[in-house]
Amino acid sequence: MKGAVFFMKLAYDNDTLVENKALILYVLDKIGKPVSNTVLLKLITSINNMNYFYFQQFLLDLIETKYIICYQNEKETIYELTEEGKQALQLIKDLIPGYLKFKADNNFKENLRKIENELSVTADFIPNGENDYTVKCNITEDNKTIFEIETFAASREQAKAIVDNWLENSDSIYPRILEIITNFEEKKDKKQKGTL
Repeated sequence: MKGAVFFMKLAYDNDTLVENKALILYVLDKIGKPVSNTVLLKLITSINNMNYFYFQQFLLDLIETKYIICYQNEKETIYELTEEGKQALQLIKDLIPGYLKFKADNNFKENLRKIENELSVTADFIPNGENDYTVKCNITEDNKTIFEIETFAASREQAKAIVDNWLENSDSIYPRILEIITNFEEKKDKKQKGTL
Protein backbone atom coordinates (compact mmCIF):
# COMPACT_ATOMS: atom_id res chain seq x y z
CA MET A 1 0.00 0.00 0.00
CA LYS A 2 1.72 3.08 -1.23
CA GLY A 3 1.59 6.06 1.12
CA ALA A 4 -0.20 4.16 3.89
CA VAL A 5 0.71 4.86 7.50
CA PHE A 6 0.52 2.02 9.98
CA PHE A 7 0.29 2.35 13.74
CA MET A 8 1.32 -0.66 15.71
CA LYS A 9 0.48 -1.33 19.32
CA LEU A 10 3.10 -3.62 20.77
CA ALA A 11 1.69 -7.01 21.75
CA TYR A 12 2.44 -8.51 25.16
CA ASP A 13 0.54 -11.01 27.28
CA ASN A 14 -1.52 -9.41 30.07
CA ASP A 15 0.43 -10.89 33.00
CA THR A 16 3.79 -9.73 31.66
CA LEU A 17 2.31 -6.35 30.76
CA VAL A 18 1.10 -5.77 34.32
CA GLU A 19 4.37 -7.10 35.82
CA ASN A 20 6.49 -4.73 33.74
CA LYS A 21 4.34 -1.69 34.39
CA ALA A 22 4.33 -2.54 38.09
CA LEU A 23 8.13 -2.91 37.98
CA ILE A 24 8.50 0.57 36.45
CA LEU A 25 6.26 2.03 39.18
CA TYR A 26 8.21 0.08 41.83
CA VAL A 27 11.55 1.44 40.62
CA LEU A 28 10.23 5.00 40.36
CA ASP A 29 8.94 4.67 43.93
CA LYS A 30 12.33 3.41 45.15
CA ILE A 31 14.14 6.29 43.42
CA GLY A 32 11.89 8.78 45.17
CA LYS A 33 12.83 11.69 42.92
CA PRO A 34 12.42 12.76 39.28
CA VAL A 35 14.60 10.72 36.92
CA SER A 36 15.56 10.88 33.25
CA ASN A 37 14.38 8.40 30.63
CA THR A 38 17.95 7.14 30.20
CA VAL A 39 18.51 6.48 33.91
CA LEU A 40 15.12 4.79 34.29
CA LEU A 41 15.72 2.59 31.23
CA LYS A 42 19.16 1.53 32.49
CA LEU A 43 17.78 0.71 35.93
CA ILE A 44 14.88 -1.31 34.54
CA THR A 45 17.06 -3.26 32.10
CA SER A 46 19.55 -4.02 34.89
CA ILE A 47 16.67 -5.73 36.73
CA ASN A 48 14.65 -7.21 33.87
CA ASN A 49 15.66 -7.80 30.27
CA MET A 50 13.04 -5.49 28.80
CA ASN A 51 12.98 -4.46 25.14
CA TYR A 52 13.49 -0.69 24.59
CA PHE A 53 10.31 -0.33 22.53
CA TYR A 54 8.18 -2.15 25.10
CA PHE A 55 9.69 0.01 27.83
CA GLN A 56 8.73 3.19 25.95
CA GLN A 57 5.21 1.83 25.34
CA PHE A 58 4.81 0.99 29.04
CA LEU A 59 5.88 4.54 29.94
CA LEU A 60 3.31 6.00 27.54
CA ASP A 61 0.60 3.79 29.03
CA LEU A 62 1.57 4.85 32.57
CA ILE A 63 1.50 8.52 31.53
CA GLU A 64 -1.94 8.09 29.93
CA THR A 65 -3.28 6.57 33.15
CA LYS A 66 -1.66 9.45 35.10
CA TYR A 67 0.44 7.05 37.21
CA ILE A 68 3.55 8.94 36.17
CA ILE A 69 4.12 12.42 34.82
CA CYS A 70 6.79 13.51 32.41
CA TYR A 71 8.26 16.87 31.57
CA GLN A 72 11.17 18.21 29.59
CA ASN A 73 14.15 19.84 31.29
CA GLU A 74 16.95 21.58 29.42
CA LYS A 75 18.38 18.31 28.05
CA GLU A 76 16.00 15.36 28.41
CA THR A 77 12.64 13.96 29.42
CA ILE A 78 12.14 13.49 33.16
CA TYR A 79 9.68 11.06 34.80
CA GLU A 80 8.14 11.13 38.25
CA LEU A 81 5.67 8.92 40.11
CA THR A 82 2.32 10.56 40.91
CA GLU A 83 0.12 9.98 43.98
CA GLU A 84 -2.19 7.91 41.75
CA GLY A 85 0.84 5.86 40.71
CA LYS A 86 1.80 5.26 44.35
CA GLN A 87 -1.72 4.11 45.14
CA ALA A 88 -1.80 1.82 42.10
CA LEU A 89 1.57 0.37 43.07
CA GLN A 90 0.25 -0.58 46.51
CA LEU A 91 -2.54 -2.55 44.80
CA ILE A 92 -0.35 -4.35 42.22
CA LYS A 93 3.03 -4.62 43.98
CA ASP A 94 2.40 -8.31 44.73
CA LEU A 95 2.16 -9.06 41.00
CA ILE A 96 5.90 -8.34 40.56
CA PRO A 97 7.73 -11.68 40.65
CA GLY A 98 9.78 -12.18 43.81
CA TYR A 99 13.07 -12.59 41.94
CA LEU A 100 12.58 -9.20 40.23
CA LYS A 101 11.85 -7.49 43.56
CA PHE A 102 14.91 -9.19 45.01
CA LYS A 103 17.11 -7.96 42.13
CA ALA A 104 15.62 -4.48 42.37
CA ASP A 105 16.08 -4.27 46.14
CA ASN A 106 19.61 -5.71 46.24
CA ASN A 107 21.17 -4.04 43.21
CA PHE A 108 19.20 -0.82 43.22
CA LYS A 109 21.43 1.61 45.13
CA GLU A 110 24.64 0.44 43.49
CA ASN A 111 23.14 0.50 39.99
CA LEU A 112 21.53 3.91 40.50
CA ARG A 113 24.78 5.42 41.79
CA LYS A 114 26.78 3.91 38.92
CA ILE A 115 24.29 5.04 36.26
CA GLU A 116 23.98 8.56 37.69
CA ASN A 117 27.77 8.90 37.83
CA GLU A 118 28.03 7.81 34.19
CA LEU A 119 25.46 10.36 33.14
CA SER A 120 26.52 13.19 35.43
CA VAL A 121 29.80 13.93 33.62
CA THR A 122 29.47 14.97 30.00
CA ALA A 123 31.62 16.62 27.38
CA ASP A 124 31.19 17.45 23.73
CA PHE A 125 32.72 19.59 21.03
CA ILE A 126 31.11 21.57 18.24
CA PRO A 127 32.93 22.75 15.12
CA ASN A 128 32.76 26.50 14.52
CA GLY A 129 35.02 26.41 11.49
CA GLU A 130 37.78 24.32 9.94
CA ASN A 131 40.25 24.84 12.81
CA ASP A 132 37.97 26.24 15.48
CA TYR A 133 36.01 24.09 17.95
CA THR A 134 33.98 24.88 21.05
CA VAL A 135 34.38 22.31 23.82
CA LYS A 136 31.81 22.06 26.63
CA CYS A 137 32.43 20.03 29.79
CA ASN A 138 29.67 19.56 32.38
CA ILE A 139 28.86 17.97 35.69
CA THR A 140 25.20 17.58 36.61
CA GLU A 141 23.61 16.47 39.85
CA ASP A 142 19.91 15.85 40.39
CA ASN A 143 19.23 17.05 36.84
CA LYS A 144 20.90 20.43 37.53
CA THR A 145 24.18 21.64 36.10
CA ILE A 146 26.59 22.22 38.99
CA PHE A 147 29.69 22.86 36.90
CA GLU A 148 30.17 23.88 33.30
CA ILE A 149 33.22 25.05 31.45
CA GLU A 150 33.50 26.08 27.83
CA THR A 151 36.76 26.48 25.97
CA PHE A 152 38.10 26.61 22.44
CA ALA A 153 40.30 24.13 20.63
CA ALA A 154 42.41 24.81 17.54
CA SER A 155 41.92 21.36 15.98
CA ARG A 156 39.56 18.39 16.04
CA GLU A 157 42.28 16.30 17.70
CA GLN A 158 42.75 18.86 20.47
CA ALA A 159 38.98 19.10 21.01
CA LYS A 160 38.69 15.29 21.19
CA ALA A 161 41.63 15.13 23.62
CA ILE A 162 39.95 17.68 25.93
CA VAL A 163 36.66 15.74 25.83
CA ASP A 164 38.37 12.39 26.49
CA ASN A 165 40.49 13.84 29.30
CA TRP A 166 37.43 15.39 30.97
CA LEU A 167 35.41 12.19 30.75
CA GLU A 168 38.28 10.10 32.18
CA ASN A 169 39.62 12.55 34.79
CA SER A 170 36.85 14.96 35.77
CA ASP A 171 36.92 13.63 39.33
CA SER A 172 40.43 15.09 39.74
CA ILE A 173 40.17 18.06 37.32
CA TYR A 174 37.01 19.56 38.84
CA PRO A 175 38.37 19.84 42.42
CA ARG A 176 41.63 21.33 41.08
CA ILE A 177 39.74 24.01 39.16
CA LEU A 178 37.70 24.85 42.26
CA GLU A 179 40.84 24.98 44.38
CA ILE A 180 42.54 27.33 41.93
CA ILE A 181 39.51 29.61 41.78
CA THR A 182 39.00 29.73 45.54
CA ASN A 183 42.73 30.01 46.29
CA PHE A 184 42.98 32.97 43.94
CA GLU A 185 40.32 34.80 45.94
CA GLU A 186 42.06 33.95 49.24
CA LYS A 187 45.42 35.23 47.92
CA LYS A 188 43.75 38.37 46.60
CA ASP A 189 42.17 39.01 50.03
CA LYS A 190 45.50 38.44 51.79
CA LYS A 191 47.30 40.71 49.33
CA GLN A 192 44.77 43.50 49.94
CA LYS A 193 45.18 43.10 53.68
CA GLY A 194 48.96 43.14 53.32
CA THR A 195 49.48 39.69 54.82
CA LEU A 196 50.97 38.08 51.72
